[in-house]
Amino acid sequence: MKVALIGTYKPRQCGIGSFSKDLFDAVTASNVIDAKGSFVVAITDPGSTYEYPPEVQCIINQDDHDTYLEAAEFINRSGVDACVVQHEYGIFGGQNGVYILSLLHSLEVPVISTFHTVLKKPSYNELFILKEIAKIAQRVVVMADKAVELLQQIYEVPLEKIDMIPHGVPDIRYERMEVRNELGLADRKVLLTFGFIGRNKGIETVLSALPEVAEKHPDVLYIILGKTHPNVIKHSGEEYRLFLHRMVKKLGLQDNVMFLNRYASQQELFKYLSASDIYLTPYLNEVQITSGTLSYAVGVGAPVISTPYWHAAELLAGGRGMLFGFNDSRQLSGMLLDLFNHPEKLGVMRAEAKQYGEAVTWPKIGERYASLLQQVVERASLNPVKPDPAFDRSILPPLKLDHLERLTDSTGIFQHATYGIPNYHEGYCLDDNARALLMTLMAYRRTKNEIALRYIPTYLAYIHYAQNDDGTFRNFMSFNRNFLDKVGSEDAFGRAIWAIGYAMAHAPKDAYFQVARSVFFKAVPQFERLQSIRAIANTIFGLYHYLKSNPSDDGMMELTRKLAVRLHREYQAYRRADWHWFESLLAYDNALLPLAMLRAGELLNDETFLQVGFESMAFLEKHTMRKGHLSLVGNEGWFKQDGLPARFDQQPVDAMATVLLFLQAYNLTGDPYYLQLVYTAFMWFLGENDLRLSLYDFETGGCCDGLEKDGVNRNQGAESTLAYLIAYLAVQQTFEKPVERSAKTVVYEDSHISADSLADAAS
Repeated sequence: MKVALIGTYKPRQCGIGSFSKDLFDAVTASNVIDAKGSFVVAITDPGSTYEYPPEVQCIINQDDHDTYLEAAEFINRSGVDACVVQHEYGIFGGQNGVYILSLLHSLEVPVISTFHTVLKKPSYNELFILKEIAKIAQRVVVMADKAVELLQQIYEVPLEKIDMIPHGVPDIRYERMEVRNELGLADRKVLLTFGFIGRNKGIETVLSALPEVAEKHPDVLYIILGKTHPNVIKHSGEEYRLFLHRMVKKLGLQDNVMFLNRYASQQELFKYLSASDIYLTPYLNEVQITSGTLSYAVGVGAPVISTPYWHAAELLAGGRGMLFGFNDSRQLSGMLLDLFNHPEKLGVMRAEAKQYGEAVTWPKIGERYASLLQQVVERASLNPVKPDPAFDRSILPPLKLDHLERLTDSTGIFQHATYGIPNYHEGYCLDDNARALLMTLMAYRRTKNEIALRYIPTYLAYIHYAQNDDGTFRNFMSFNRNFLDKVGSEDAFGRAIWAIGYAMAHAPKDAYFQVARSVFFKAVPQFERLQSIRAIANTIFGLYHYLKSNPSDDGMMELTRKLAVRLHREYQAYRRADWHWFESLLAYDNALLPLAMLRAGELLNDETFLQVGFESMAFLEKHTMRKGHLSLVGNEGWFKQDGLPARFDQQPVDAMATVLLFLQAYNLTGDPYYLQLVYTAFMWFLGENDLRLSLYDFETGGCCDGLEKDGVNRNQGAESTLAYLIAYLAVQQTFEKPVERSAKTVVYEDSHISADSLADAAS
């Protein structure tokens, strides 16, 4: 069996890097694992390069998202049977290390993940990421019983998926007196703390305890072995180490404290551990689920005194060590004096620790991991995962309008939010009140939701008030109800017409219909003056809904044709052999353009418009669905004809438009292929996206404002939340009844549908 291990790796100076190296060596030394066919994928921190050993065959640059996907592809092609991932939030890129999700979701082999940190009070992102890894992984490994408890209670990981395997200890042994002589410590009572130095280590607690101990035992020596943590250096320099040096001088402990400011090799470290009388971990709070330094100390048989952080409270049970209170230097000094005065107690602790250490050497821990890997691979081969083409409705959250209510007052819906709280500073806009009207009309039509019904007149009133005498609209309004512009953008105009057209078709009360009708026909003279192709597309949607209820209005039919011809001309002007689009770039709200052509083609029974719609839809699908999930063109640069698609600042409105586009294609053809694309596009909101992060917030009912390079924009404004809700209601529509239509299957170039070429049709 061949395995791939993902994690930081030696020679990177990192505790998890040491763990990864020891684990890989131990696992590949077992009889179960093919050492020659196994390899390591190493995580390299920004600005660093390392001379990795030969087993490192692939490197991930921590902050480069593309390298995570490249690593997944490398692993999938390599022929390994399983993958072992070391997880710690700080070693992966993106917000709280979110980039690892993209890699894990792309893997085609079973996964075991070792969790080095399990937080009791995780942030929103930290909770989501660990839960998502636990869903992907066949098994998760932790190194303390407390972690098992937390995974069940907080992260909802089933017990049968969790394995507790202790931290391994290198099988390195030195004769105690020999190394004491070698290190010049034969005549000293040696206390030791090692590892990266930072304020959370609590070393000052030990220094405060030492004067009383040194007074009675002047031969005591406290050795602090380790460099300052790189992150501490980056933000605070050597401030903490200088503070400790000043404290030593102030307390007169120069002869009793030794700083060894270096990253020790395993051999050097184990010499100091073997030479020490007592090992100290005076950490300042309980929230540490795994400590490699503590494991090493106990494993080598060193008596330990520690504060009662989680791992220490477990590991030092059974007489292997002693616990003192956080920051309690007086209690610590009492324990040290007692042990130095009664060396037989130290002997008992040393014996208990040594017995434990013999059971957790890396060869034995490696066998346990190898056995677990074998189980996972065998189970995967017996129960291969088969993709289910049907959409699982149970994963959809219930329709929740809490955030809509939060964002809406008697004037309308606020544009923006700070996280889940309305941002009054930005006021209101026509765009969002139009979207809100459309969404509430859809929600009441499909679900008879009373909250939606209550807010329909609020949003309709905003649109009515925003309209100028000439039929145009103002857009932005401040919190004090003053409009900030005289005429809004054409895009805002088009969105208002879309919502008003839908209101004329589906208003729940005649009074609402009459207001909508008045607004609509007052705006009609402006339709042919529009220059923005997206404004034209949105206006076609308004006409589409109006004409569905009023098919005999020949004047509006002709107006729809004129607008569709405008889009068709733009398409012809920019279309090339490899560029089937309406302009020289893919920008925002892209799917609205082919959607407008499909709706115009349906309404007018025009084959040319339908062909343009299907062909441009196929082009968009090619560039946004190529990864098996929706990967939208980002707003950070968009996708120019001679360039590459921008990856991030992906917007919920683009996902919404894509859902509506594929739903229109399904309604026209009855082809289940498009129905599956509807579901795939919608799942962008729930985490099937480039970062594998849900933009929908299950707590607030809001939707995050965008998918950015390192995570989601956690603000939940009106545009994003309404985009989610409109897409949600569109998906709900597909559950009502299947489309009964015989699909007409013809081939455009690059399209799922087939027909005569566009050029022939145009001629």
